[in-house]
Amino acid sequence: MAGKTVSPDAISTILSNPSPDSSNPNLPEIIVQVLDLSRIGSGKAFRFTASDGIMKLKALLQSTFMPDVEAGKIQNFGLLRIIDYALNDIKSEKFLMVSKLEVVSPALDGEIKNGVVEGVKEEKCDDGIVLKKLKMDESIDNNGGIVLKPKQEFVSKSAAQIVHEQHHNAAPAARMAMTRRVLPLVSLNPYQGNWTIKVRVTSKGSMRTYKNARGEGCVFNVELTDQDGTQIQATMFNEAAKKFFDKFELGKVYYISKGTLRVANKQFKTVENNYEMTLNENSIVEEASNEEVFVPEIKFNFIPIDQLGPYVNGKELVDIIGVVQNVSPTMSIRRKSDNETIHKRDITVADESKKTVVVSLWNELATGIGQELLDIADTSPIVAIKSLKVGDFQGLSLSTVSKSSVKINPDLPEANKLRSWYDSEGKETTMVAIGSGMSPSPNGARSMFSDRVSLSHIIANPSLGDGKPVFFNIRAYISFIKPDQTLWYRACKTCNKKVTEAMGSGYWCEGCQKNDEECSLRYILMAKVSDASGEAWVSAFNQEAEKILGLPAEDLDKLRSEEGDEYQMTLKQVTWVPHLFRVSVAQNEYNNEKRQRVTVRSVAPVDYAAETKFLLDDISKMKDSQ
Repeated sequence: MAGKTVSPDAISTILSNPSPDSSNPNLPEIIVQVLDLSRIGSGKAFRFTASDGIMKLKALLQSTFMPDVEAGKIQNFGLLRIIDYALNDIKSEKFLMVSKLEVVSPALDGEIKNGVVEGVKEEKCDDGIVLKKLKMDESIDNNGGIVLKPKQEFVSKSAAQIVHEQHHNAAPAARMAMTRRVLPLVSLNPYQGNWTIKVRVTSKGSMRTYKNARGEGCVFNVELTDQDGTQIQATMFNEAAKKFFDKFELGKVYYISKGTLRVANKQFKTVENNYEMTLNENSIVEEASNEEVFVPEIKFNFIPIDQLGPYVNGKELVDIIGVVQNVSPTMSIRRKSDNETIHKRDITVADESKKTVVVSLWNELATGIGQELLDIADTSPIVAIKSLKVGDFQGLSLSTVSKSSVKINPDLPEANKLRSWYDSEGKETTMVAIGSGMSPSPNGARSMFSDRVSLSHIIANPSLGDGKPVFFNIRAYISFIKPDQTLWYRACKTCNKKVTEAMGSGYWCEGCQKNDEECSLRYILMAKVSDASGEAWVSAFNQEAEKILGLPAEDLDKLRSEEGDEYQMTLKQVTWVPHLFRVSVAQNEYNNEKRQRVTVRSVAPVDYAAETKFLLDDISKMKDSQ
């Protein structure tokens, strides 16, 4: 019995026809052999090499084919008839995106080369896909076709038959998917014409208005995620915005077609995709309500905690994975913009870099996931958090945003590796807060040893910080503190804003709009710092000032009110003590004159062993440059 073989020039046919019309009956048959089949990461999609015996082309199978791969229908050295596809450029390389196929044959006994099956040794790859060893008595018929010895009964309906049977009973949205090509987001590019995507709305922005030289208008955007976890941002203006704003609902699944793509503006993009989508009033959006929907696989791009430094105060959001070390109670904070009370909870996480970082959970994440973490905190759960903003509070801290998501004890290879490390050695290891900056980082993360400058670099450049603040690290001494300055202010215990004495008794907080019997004292310290190159005045607020002075503001207030010179001695004792400072430099306007303002963002004691290593490395660099 003559068996099936690959189509001659199948790869050339694909390359010359990158976006075929699958309904065209005159399309040539394309049968290719599957080589190097493997899973992409830990996801549901697979990659393989399509071969016609002469030419090869890299190819991707979307997650809808995962059951066929796991059931053994699609195998290494098997034959596939490609029914519908798209050819896409990914990082300047051609990729075949298979959207419909038919299994022609299970695994042959080797790779087809010029019509001949060549033998391979039997081996098993990491994904459990077995590569068969060639039987040397394999025969070839007179027409060059491969004669297969029957291994098993294999009966299947073609994809075309299945589509035909299901089409008439399908819901409108499903019919749109069948009559037009449903493609994975990774396969889209600006040069494609007809396409349909099936995506879930994972983030929805508010309707915004704008005004420019062309007039006024409105705009909103959504973030869309397909079942492979690939994301793209879609934006709608004016009539399209009004048409689709109520149509798109967070969490629902939609079929979308007749949109356009363009290269994403890196300054404003919020997802990892080289393209962004625009929908106009002629675009088609249909909810997939009467069929099985999907939960998108969340794709993470984890950044180790000790490498978060370069992301501080940037627009790029980061993903982290870590072991929970501490969970705080929920706090209520009054927002400045609208005076609304919002919930916050801080968790401290650590990873294999032996660093910790504080993550602030806001709103529902604070009360929902945060409470769940508090309940199981004694088990040291692992959390994977997507889309965190990196700030410079306490040196370096993380904060959730509206699109952030948190997974507790996720089933991920990174989580399993982290759990193994923590159980075997991590829980006995001394962890250091990344914001403390007490040690240099060998792998490029920002610390107290990167961005290091002398004070002369700051004071000799009076325009530093004009436009937006700039950040530096310095090693300097506290050389002088004015004893008669206002060192603190009376603050609300809830929001830390300044309070005033109320009529009768207590203190009035304008921010919280309430009267309290008690208040707290918070530092606003001005101090002169000096190094070998010069000196400068710096401002330090409560937490940093407390580290410098060594005691809370309430205690220093008591010393100041007592007789004797203990208050003066306390200030004197903290002078000429070296510190490592992380400072911001900005421009403030006073009496129509711009002045440089240097603010301490974090402070740490000098680690002399690490400082010595830093200086030796610096000397080596100077010698190498000579």
